[in-house]
Amino acid sequence: MAEKGLGVRLRQAVLAARELEPLAGALRAELGLQEPFRDPGVGLFGLHNCVFALGDCFLEIVSPTQADTAAGRYLDRQGGDGGYMVMFDLRDLAGARSRVSERGIRVVWKVDLPDIADDHLHPADMGGAIVALDQSEPYGSWRWGGPEWTGKVASGASARLAGVTLAVAEPEAVAERWAHVLGVPASDSAITLDGGEVCFTAPHGGGREGLVEIAVAVPAERRGGREAIELGGVRLRLLEDDQPAPGAS
Repeated sequence: MAEKGLGVRLRQAVLAARELEPLAGALRAELGLQEPFRDPGVGLFGLHNCVFALGDCFLEIVSPTQADTAAGRYLDRQGGDGGYMVMFDLRDLAGARSRVSERGIRVVWKVDLPDIADDHLHPADMGGAIVALDQSEPYGSWRWGGPEWTGKVASGASARLAGVTLAVAEPEAVAERWAHVLGVPASDSAITLDGGEVCFTAPHGGGREGLVEIAVAVPAERRGGREAIELGGVRLRLLEDDQPAPGAS
């Protein structure tokens, strides 16, 4: 990762599912992913998970293992599987934390470790999804990806997390809020990051709100001419790995 840029990267998109293994198997087969990391730490939240590496970014599935979890309540509200959280890697987390405080945005979970710091922001305050603000050390490592990523940079499957799209009632206002917190500009209901993009759109035809699309760049042979697939309650938009991140769909 080059030193120049905005210093803000989209590192991980998270899906919530009633049943973990069927969705994990489908994602792995469709995208050609490697064996996932299973983080025992998410048991703190009453969950189990799979974390797949896509290059140096990640796609995670979480699933409840007990009653009355935040993810379980989300699944009840959504009426099924769906996009749950978006995680960013920032060089200046202190600045973002200051902007979060200025806006009165609630932090629902926070941890500071030698190799990473992580704040989860309340979805009702941010709009669209839980937002996780992280600062990795060294920048580009990612503890949440497993031991080979803890305090060092590794590499996953030949794929890339290129962008996400969130359906929200007020796309421009939510884009401005996310951009302000992240410390990047917003334009036309979208924010551009280092190597990726976050887009905001109104729900289509009375459809669900939240994280509705994840753009993944994959090798042409894995894409097989497909534009998108529907899995886990989201649209996975498939790009050839030399394509730029998409605009709002």
